[in-house]
Amino acid sequence: MTNAPDDYDSPWKTALVRYFQEFLAFYFPAAYESIDWTFPHRFLEQELAQIVADAELGRRRVDCLVEVTLTTAKQEWVYIHVQVQGRPNRTFAERLFIYNYRLYDRYRRPVATLAVLADTNPSWRPQGFSYDLLGSRTSIEFATVKILDYANCLNALLDNPNPFALVTAAHLLTQQTRNNPSGRYDAKWQLARLLYERDWDKQRILDLFGIIDWLMKLPQDLEKQLWTSIQNLEKNKAMPYVLSVERIARQEGRQEGRQEGRQEGLLEGESLLIVRQLSKRFGTLSPDVVAQIRGLTASQLEQLGEALLDFQSLADLDNCLDSL
Repeated sequence: MTNAPDDYDSPWKTALVRYFQEFLAFYFPAAYESIDWTFPHRFLEQELAQIVADAELGRRRVDCLVEVTLTTAKQEWVYIHVQVQGRPNRTFAERLFIYNYRLYDRYRRPVATLAVLADTNPSWRPQGFSYDLLGSRTSIEFATVKILDYANCLNALLDNPNPFALVTAAHLLTQQTRNNPSGRYDAKWQLARLLYERDWDKQRILDLFGIIDWLMKLPQDLEKQLWTSIQNLEKNKAMPYVLSVERIARQEGRQEGRQEGRQEGLLEGESLLIVRQLSKRFGTLSPDVVAQIRGLTASQLEQLGEALLDFQSLADLDNCLDSL
């Protein structure tokens, strides 16, 4: 249902972990060229989880710490931070600064901080954090890419063989077709057809379709229409990838979740009440913040409802939402 907040975090995390090499090649080619890919790279989830816990900054859903070997044959830490959210955040640059120095403090290795900005505000472009005190200066500059910068080259993205070009196109089209079900259907069908035209192995097609499907939610009638078209496409191309079997399994899972869906009305009322309370204290909230609040679970709304009593500014709201 396209009125609900789109879930960007999970598919981005999946794509980043499965296609890390292609991720760097697409967004950060200089970093890609500096890595010796004949050596394996390793994701350090537990190490990063400990850093996050120590920093008391809440849960970051799309953060990765990766160990790689540089072309200089010297092993280094590379910290990849991908914060996929639909709005800017006042503490984003400071958070990267904190993560960077905590990683360095713990491991005494250089840390490269890379960030993908996937929000919808073209003017929000944090590139570093610093402070000066008594003649002393502490700072960090980090590399960033802005997804919106690719908006005017969708055709080039669709022609690019790198899977992250397709993920980028899907992300942009998801943003552009919010509250436009027919437009999203057309875009999703275009991406699905494109997958079958690529000379990719079955697993990559399944992976990328799963990411597109997760990003680009459709109303139930259009979902059925799309799935019928995909089944026909598979038959015509003699490519029996059995996506329909996986889809049926997901639909059965949704059936099991219908009982929970009956609580949506209650959640909507509670989220709107919280929005009104916050608006009364701090003025009209941005549409992105309202959408994020409306997308919270019952447990998260309860935590927010308790925490808002102590909020002194919108920065407190930002930090709370980021921690949920």
